[in-house]
Parts: sequence; C-alpha cells; structure tokens
Amino acid sequence: MPAEVIYLDSVVLFTFSEYLLNPALANYLPMLKPIFTTIVGIFFCWQTAWSKDYVFDFNEQCQAAYKAILQLKLQEGIRLIELEKTQHPDNLIPYYLENYIDFFVLFFNEDQAQYKQRSPQREKRLAWMDKGPSGSPYYLFTKAVINFQWATIRIKFGDKWDAGWELRRSFLQIKECLNKAPHFEPAELYYGSMLVALSSIPDGYKWLGNLFGLKGNLKEGTRRMDAFVKNNRPLAKLYREEAVFYYCYLQFHVLNKKDAVLQFIQHQELDIERNHLFNYLSANLYLNNQQAEKAEAVLTKRQFYGGYMQSPVWDLEMGYALLYQLKPEAPKYLERFEKNFKGKFYLKDVLLKLSWWYYLQGNTNKADYYLKEVLKRGSTDTEADQQAQRYAQSGKYPSIDLLQARLLSDGGLHRKALIILQGKSAQAYDKIEEQLEFNYRIARICDELNMTEKALLFYELVRKQGTNRKEYFAARSALQVGMIYEDEKKWDKAKQAYQACLNMKNHEYKNALDQRAKAGLERIKLTGR
Repeated sequence: MPAEVIYLDSVVLFTFSEYLLNPALANYLPMLKPIFTTIVGIFFCWQTAWSKDYVFDFNEQCQAAYKAILQLKLQEGIRLIELEKTQHPDNLIPYYLENYIDFFVLFFNEDQAQYKQRSPQREKRLAWMDKGPSGSPYYLFTKAVINFQWATIRIKFGDKWDAGWELRRSFLQIKECLNKAPHFEPAELYYGSMLVALSSIPDGYKWLGNLFGLKGNLKEGTRRMDAFVKNNRPLAKLYREEAVFYYCYLQFHVLNKKDAVLQFIQHQELDIERNHLFNYLSANLYLNNQQAEKAEAVLTKRQFYGGYMQSPVWDLEMGYALLYQLKPEAPKYLERFEKNFKGKFYLKDVLLKLSWWYYLQGNTNKADYYLKEVLKRGSTDTEADQQAQRYAQSGKYPSIDLLQARLLSDGGLHRKALIILQGKSAQAYDKIEEQLEFNYRIARICDELNMTEKALLFYELVRKQGTNRKEYFAARSALQVGMIYEDEKKWDKAKQAYQACLNMKNHEYKNALDQRAKAGLERIKLTGR
C-alpha cells in the first residue's frame, strides 16, 4: 500500500478514537454509532481496494465466454463474463473480453447511438488493464487488442485520425509485448496480421502509414501467421478461431490465394451452422470469389436460435448472393437491409443495386426512387459507394444486356452472362464507356472460363482504349493480366502489368486496385525476382 495511504489511515483512525473518547459526546454516542460504523466500513473497503492484486487469468470460464463471443453468441458471452466478475472480481480478462462484444456490435451494425454510448468504455477498459501485473504478457497484449479493435471501429465511423493513432499504439504495444515475451503466441498472431495488412497500403493512404510510422513486411508477416495456424500449443489453440478469420481474409485479399483459402475452409470443416462468424467469413469470401450460389447455400445453413447477435448484415450478404443470380427474392433482402441498417458503409451501393433491379424489371418509378436515394443517404467512404454516387449523379442507366451480364458474372454465372452477350460486339454500343465495358465483360468471362488467350486479347484491348479514362475497366484489366502472368510464373510480364495498373490515375476503385497491384508486386518479391 502507498505510504501516503498508510499515513492517511492513521490520521483517520486517530481522529475517530479522539472523537469517541470525548466525554462531552458520551450522551450522543448511540446516535452517532451508525454514522461511525458506515464511515469505518467505507474506510476498510477503501483500504482493501488499494491492496487488491489483479490478475490476468484466462481460466475455463473465460475461455468459454471467449468462444461464445467469437461465435457471435453474445448473450451467452455476457452471462459468462458477469459470472466470472462475481466469482473472481480480481480477474481482468472479463473486461478485455467485453471489448470483443463492443467490437462485433459496432463493426457489423454501425449504429451511431451505440457508438456514442460504448466509446467511453475503451478508456475504462484500458485503465482496468493498467491494474494488472506488468510482468504478464497480457499486460501489453490486452491493451494492444483493445486499441486495434477500436482503430477498426473508428474507421467504420469516419474517425480516421483517431483510428491512425490507436492503430499505432496497438502496433507498438504488440512489438513491445513480443520483445518481452518472444514466445507469446497470441501476440505473434496480431503482429503477423498487421505486418501483412500494412505491406500493401495503397498510395492514397501511404501518407497515413508514413505519418504514424506504420510499415509492413509481407514475408515476415506471412511466416508468423503460417507458423501460428500450424501451432498446436494451448494458447495457439485457444486463439485458433480468431486466427482463422484473419488468416483467411489476408491470404485471400493480400496473397491472392483464393482457391487455397476456400479449400482451407473446407478442410478445416469450420462450423458454419453454429458459428456465425465463420458463416459470415465463408459467405463473404464466396461472394468475393464470384460464387454466389455457394454463398447462398452457406447463409441458409445458419442457425437462428441461441442468443446470437442480430444484424442487418445477413440481409446484405443474402441480398447480394441472390442479386448476382438475378433471383426474384433479392430485393426483399436488400430493402430490409436499407430499412434496418443504421450505418453508412455500402448503403449507397445497396440503393444503386435496388435501382438496377427495378430498372431490369421495367419498374421505372422504383428505379428512379432508389437512384435519387443514393444521393441522399450513406457516405462515400468505400469505393463501391463512391461509384454508386457517380452513377446516381449521372442520372443514367446502363445498357440492359451489359447490366445483366455484369450481375451474373459477379455471381460466377459466366456461361449465362456469355449467352446474353453472344453475337454482339463493342461497335453495337454508341457510348465509349459501354464499348469498354463490353470488351471488359468478355475478357472477364473468358478469364473465368479458362479461355486465357482470348481473355488476354480483350484485356489488352481495354487497356489501350481506357488507360486515361475514369472508368475502372483498364486498371482492372491490367491487374487481371498481372495475375494471369503471375500464375504462369512469367514474373517480368506480371510486374509490368501490375505496375501499369499502379500508373493509371484518377479512375474508379483506385485505392482498392492499387492495393491489389502492390500486393502482387510484393508476392513476386517473395520469389526473389
């Protein structure tokens, strides 16, 4: 106990004794006794609080709570956390786990009122972690995770400056944790993930990484993550489900190992029925890999009972999966999403998709209504929303056959898309942007159907025609050419194509395409080329 507290204790007790022994107050003692009893009780509670030794005990009950939270069974997680607080009030792990609940609720639902309500908890939880033993690796690790999760949340709510600082704190805390405890596996997971993610920051955000001193390393990050997922020690096994989530996303988007990731998910036999986080992971990756039918199948397997977190995100994923198959149930899910979602990410994109759907059905009133809603709602934080905004500002609708082919191709129904475009040529369209899109759609369809030589011809045609235009077709064509040559191990041609993608300026999806092109160049570096 601090010396000043011991001194204050002595003064308080001395004052009480002097007061009670005063003969002039003898007649008042029965009346004053309850007051003194209360004061002494408070004093001893205060004294106990100062002397309490807090611990980081990731015991069985905390592990059960952690597992429930990762399955998005938040009610069960909360119940176990409160039980642990009651049974072991000196354990700090429950406060650390509470941050996971805030993270998932805010990340998926983007409710501004909830964000305002829950934001003060970050400082309170960090203060709780400060009470723990500084010699424990959890002392720095828990604070790093809390900062990392809040950095991600801040991005969702547009607080990018705070997000940058919190990500920097997290990065430095993880590094310090590993310096002090080199074999602490959970820190390896987070450090490896950060190194991979930061290795391909697009030029549009490079200033932010430089400002906050954040630099990635694809080779080192990949090595650490690969080692972690193969590690069978107790702590690595405890964090395995969280690791799978990060590992799959980074392998898919940064390392471009799409087929390998989907095979990994199947080989690991992830529980997509009872673990809603794995269900979301699988469905989302299938959608990003143009496999709408498989995404729909995954989403329909999700269990709906058991206290799972409620979120409009399920309507978003199912709406996209059905839209990319041109199924008539698609607008039901997308409209339910746009009515219930309180956030901004992808809202403009959903409204544009609804406009397109009704345009294809010949319902011009609803098509025009949703096109106008794009301009009124949501934000332009994501590049998909930026593109939706540009479409809405133009007030124009795309060619029906090109739109149908686009949606079907996005869902992986390439042969159906090809049938729609069969017998046509770019010259059938008056607008240059539609001529570009036609050639691009043919190239993408041929690419996906393993008609590589024909795909390359059309990609090159699009690159030549669209290099200086604002549409994304030329840059994406260059990216696809790079990936084809990378798969064929034609490293020099792949590098040239990726660099061509990076060299194109002021086009749609600039940051996203640059990130993928940079990741491609980083992968080639790993080969020693």
